[in-house]
Amino acid sequence: MTHTTPTTPVPPGALDGTGESSKGEATDNRARSRAAGPGRLLAIVLTGQLMAVLDVFIVNVAAPTLRADLHASGSGLQLVVAGYTISYAVLLITGARLGALIGHRQAFLAGLTVFTAASLACGLASGTGALIAFRFIQGAGAAVMLPQVLSLIQRTFTGASRARALGAYSAVLASGAAAGQVLGGVLVQADLFGTGWRPVFLVNVPIGLVLLILGPRWLGGAEERPEARAGGGAAGRSGALDLAGLLLLAAAVLLFTVPMVLGQEWGWPLWGWVMLGLSAVLAAVFAVYEARLAGRGGAPLISPRVAGAPGMPLAIARIVLAMAANAGFLFVMTLHVQGALGYGALRAGWTFAPTAVAFGLVGLNWRRIPARWQPVTVPSGFLLAAVSFAGVGLALRDGSDGGPWLFAALVGVGTGLSFAYSPVLTRTLATIRPQDAADASGVLVTSAQLGMLTGVAVFGAVFLGHGPGVDASAEALWATCLALAGAALCGAIVGLVIRVGHLR
Repeated sequence: MTHTTPTTPVPPGALDGTGESSKGEATDNRARSRAAGPGRLLAIVLTGQLMAVLDVFIVNVAAPTLRADLHASGSGLQLVVAGYTISYAVLLITGARLGALIGHRQAFLAGLTVFTAASLACGLASGTGALIAFRFIQGAGAAVMLPQVLSLIQRTFTGASRARALGAYSAVLASGAAAGQVLGGVLVQADLFGTGWRPVFLVNVPIGLVLLILGPRWLGGAEERPEARAGGGAAGRSGALDLAGLLLLAAAVLLFTVPMVLGQEWGWPLWGWVMLGLSAVLAAVFAVYEARLAGRGGAPLISPRVAGAPGMPLAIARIVLAMAANAGFLFVMTLHVQGALGYGALRAGWTFAPTAVAFGLVGLNWRRIPARWQPVTVPSGFLLAAVSFAGVGLALRDGSDGGPWLFAALVGVGTGLSFAYSPVLTRTLATIRPQDAADASGVLVTSAQLGMLTGVAVFGAVFLGHGPGVDASAEALWATCLALAGAALCGAIVGLVIRVGHLR
């Protein structure tokens, strides 16, 4: 595999795609950018993206209050938290393809409408069953909305402005996890008008309504089918949806997601392992089916150009590792500070602020690093994350609150993971043609989501394998942080090996 990380600054036209786009398409993109206003478009889509990402984690710190208010069982509460994640992960690829078929602007607004309405329904739910159902619908809306963000960025921005937009995209996508914990803690602690946990859902409603009012104007005029205009994508070759591929992939992701989300809570029953095995089988069947469909000249769900793009498999591996470590760390830290240390929702939420801020700042500014150092940002980020994970474990190993050492380690975690993640996303997308943006968005965001689920399941199992009590929890956190450091080291080694191969 050829390593494609640039060793010189990215020239103004390098992020336009593969360089194969026609002059007419570039003119069309620039005209649409002037009409819609690139800054306004970016504000709309990134705000929608932030809401979708926040809602994966915002419920975590509200869970104790929600359980007491609705008298939810353990499994019911788990489904409230996980229902959004399950439908979101399963339908992301479908959402990406929907945008390719009906237009990314229309799909974004449709997903935003569903997401906002479902958020209102969640906030007004009177029972656990209704809340679970609305969370599934909310996740479906997010799955339609989120893939369009990357596609609209790819089609609207060019050159250096695209690199900056992608930096903001990656910062929001990954730092939103920690930010969700912070915002959830603030809203629950505020207990606005005695509503307890409900504002964690209702906060989306006014924001969503503003976006729906401004979106039709700020996202530009009616958009024709992207692939029909660009003459490229899978959907454009046939004008039809690959239903068989959709069903195979959705089933494979569902069979993977459900045991990953519920397995720890339910003691890893046999059916969970059976589902994981079936997931692997269906994933293989999906790959074979898609290859044969492409060979027959059909329109596969995921374009072969995307799957075979330079660096794409490596990028997926790095994204999965980084997001697994990120989500696993946030999960076990939440359990430790709220359980063993007895933090309230507000203090627990603010614990993650240093990580969220560091991740976001690095995601927006890593390109300012001198060009000669940029090729080593990813492995260096993983190394810094490994050291910082160990630092968190050491700071909290004695059962204390960690003091300033914990703060420094949390900043290191956010900084390291952002260096490990943000350059990968931006550089990989530099090789993707704009008409393949929908496929790339679905693949990369789904990879990130599955990485998060795997991280919560794997590192959560390490943490929960220890007994109760502050001392036991501190030891469990120490063991988990060592496991997290090991995962980060794997990411560093992969990056260094690829880098050495490239130099040769």
